[in-house]
Amino acid sequence: MESTQLETRLGHTFGNAALLQQALTHRSHSSLHNERLEFLGDSVLNCVVASLLFERYAKIDEGDLSRLRANLVKQQSLYEIAQRLELSQFLRLGEGELKSGGFRRPSILADTLEALFGAIFLDAGFDAARDVIRALYIPILETVDPKTLGKDAKTLLQEYLQGKKIALPQYNVVATHGAAHNQEFEIECLVPKLDIQVFGTGGSRRAGEQAAAKLALEAVLTVFVKTPTAAKKAKPRTAQLKLAGIATIQPDAPQETGKAAKAAKSESKKADKPEPVKKTAPVAKEPNKEQSKELIKEQKELLADIEEVKSVTANQSKTA
Repeated sequence: MESTQLETRLGHTFGNAALLQQALTHRSHSSLHNERLEFLGDSVLNCVVASLLFERYAKIDEGDLSRLRANLVKQQSLYEIAQRLELSQFLRLGEGELKSGGFRRPSILADTLEALFGAIFLDAGFDAARDVIRALYIPILETVDPKTLGKDAKTLLQEYLQGKKIALPQYNVVATHGAAHNQEFEIECLVPKLDIQVFGTGGSRRAGEQAAAKLALEAVLTVFVKTPTAAKKAKPRTAQLKLAGIATIQPDAPQETGKAAKAAKSESKKADKPEPVKKTAPVAKEPNKEQSKELIKEQKELLADIEEVKSVTANQSKTA
């Protein structure tokens, strides 16, 4: 296919066509291949994506920006962009790679895309490379949720299930297709509690698991959207009315068992016991007038008796 179509898709026309040809050439094709351009393009790509994230997410710190950038420039992300550009139609591969399906291999497509960025940088400078990369990545950033901070599908699925207290998903290799050096893995992802079973494919086991996890996460979210979690019911408790020191269990209150029942029984016994009555000293009543007269009379008689006893005692002493 004519390389001009690729230039149109990239939004850049090469002044030096040789740079474009070199960027599209795999090492299996000739000695003038794209690996050095790939090295250069990788650095340009990281710089431009870092700048985009810095401008777009003003409230995200350095660590989270780094994780998000790593997710955007990794092989899988580059491979997806290369597929949208239909880059496989323009690759220059050796016979061995052509026969083994190298034009479909994610690593080759991702590396070639980075080489193109390096070639554009050499052909027209940094601003031209930045414009091409921005045009390819801005639509992607429109769909990125900064809350996930570039976490992959497996991590997101695991965290979501843990948040719902559901067992972690199970991944199984169902089948492998293709030659040993160019296998495609079919991976099964199971979430038994939700009766979810999905299948993903990839050029490696890890890529297959990521593809399956992405489908499983979508299925899990769909389940919870259709059947939202019911509101949590209030914990049952024994209602008690304390009237005249008696604890009465309401008929609609569920009965407790085990330790809770013993504790409730103990509390009930405590409630049954009447509070002890505190003894207080008797309050002396004030005597009325009649009583006062009698008291005075008795006191006088008592004093007279004392004086009489004293007198008798004194006389006895003198006689002795």
